[in-house]
Amino acid sequence: MPSHPLRVAVVCSSNQNRSMEAHSILSKRGFDVRSFGTGSHVKLPGPAPDKPNVYDFKTTYVQMYNDLVRKDKELYTQNGILHMLDRNKRIKSKPERFQSCKDKFDLVITCEERVYDQVLEDLNSREQETLQSVHVINVDIQDNHEEATLGAFLICELCQCIQHTEDMEDEMDELIQEFEEKSNRPFLHTVCFY
Repeated sequence: MPSHPLRVAVVCSSNQNRSMEAHSILSKRGFDVRSFGTGSHVKLPGPAPDKPNVYDFKTTYVQMYNDLVRKDKELYTQNGILHMLDRNKRIKSKPERFQSCKDKFDLVITCEERVYDQVLEDLNSREQETLQSVHVINVDIQDNHEEATLGAFLICELCQCIQHTEDMEDEMDELIQEFEEKSNRPFLHTVCFY
């Protein structure tokens, strides 16, 4: 069992839905957690699939919320985006990009394979300094409100199991295999070093 609380990062593309839902649940369960996106911009659904709302990562959740209320309060209330932004602004002020963070984590959980690849590319491009290991695990989660909630509980359960292992390095592969069978989802897993 780790001697300190597990330091966890949860990463999706825009740091809005999947990573923030997991961030919310993990923080309520006492984990040392941060959430991130890997995209070049933050994208939220717009009035049509080809017309997303695009923001810079420096834009606060409050600013996004106010912008969408101004654009079409009814649409963004009905599709749940305002509710999601309201949750997000209670957790932190704005989305963060994983590639801009130099903090070290024990575990980085991504929510789709493309994001997993971007996280691995970033971690592998950094100069190794401490050789502290970081486990990067991908759990594919569809980007909708219901799947984000289900995925967040799965991520939380996985983190709780990892937190209670005697030897995380030794037991990780077996634990991930159990979760794959239990959830009927494929997981990806790689170890990187800081």
